[in-house]
Amino acid sequence: MAVKGKQKPQPQTLIGWRQISEFLGEPTSVVQRWNRHGMPVHRRGRNVTAAAKELNTWLSRESGKPLEVVSEETDLASELKRGLAFIRHKKLNH
Repeated sequence: MAVKGKQKPQPQTLIGWRQISEFLGEPTSVVQRWNRHGMPVHRRGRNVTAAAKELNTWLSRESGKPLEVVSEETDLASELKRGLAFIRHKKLNH
């Protein structure tokens, strides 16, 4: 029987295309293409960085749906409430 170790928490600031693509669960080429279309990535010398919170906000705005890449620190109950509120709002306005 395998024992699961504690996963390390997701950093709030992602450094480099590899960390950003791992956070988003997409290949680096896709993440770089999204950057060309306005994904919030900042250049720091030769490196790129992105804030996890900014990426989640950008994903939500681009998809038109309440999205968030979850980590161990994410309050899933509040995310569920946010998603349900979004669905109720959509139903009332259609």
